[in-house]
Amino acid sequence: MAVLTKEIIIEDILAKFEGSLILDEQTATDLPLLICKRESIINLLEYLYFHKQFQFQFLTTLCGIHYPDNQGAEFAVMYQVHSLLSNIRLRFKVFLSQDDLHLPTLTTLFASSNWMEREAYDFYGIIFDGHPKLTRIYNVDEMDYHPLRKEYPLEDQTRQDKENLYFGR
Repeated sequence: MAVLTKEIIIEDILAKFEGSLILDEQTATDLPLLICKRESIINLLEYLYFHKQFQFQFLTTLCGIHYPDNQGAEFAVMYQVHSLLSNIRLRFKVFLSQDDLHLPTLTTLFASSNWMEREAYDFYGIIFDGHPKLTRIYNVDEMDYHPLRKEYPLEDQTRQDKENLYFGR
């Protein structure tokens, strides 16, 4: 049997999920990034999880990302999975419009996604349909905003105690 490489796995899933995946060649790391359609992410991760040779059965990361200037795809959820069998990691991103922040939950496949999905909901407002307890995990329930969205200025313009000299202005 040939040695399993990330190139072999990527070629396999690009063929299997043709039209649902795009390989991002612009990544600055050695970790492959594939852009996936929302309706295919569960089937893709189940395929990788149950595949006899691949066995991507460890979800290392699930997080939300806000791209406010990316019109029509302002939010993303990034999934990173690891095959302990072959020591290969893959990353996937699903982009979402700010008008439709719904994704299916991964909790039935990866129990570890429970808190990660709650964190993405708490900080970005991304809703994971079918999640067993999608409530805030860090912030109080009374908060009416999601603090990691890039919707606010970086500086407090009302402060009077800042000298421009010290801030390179």
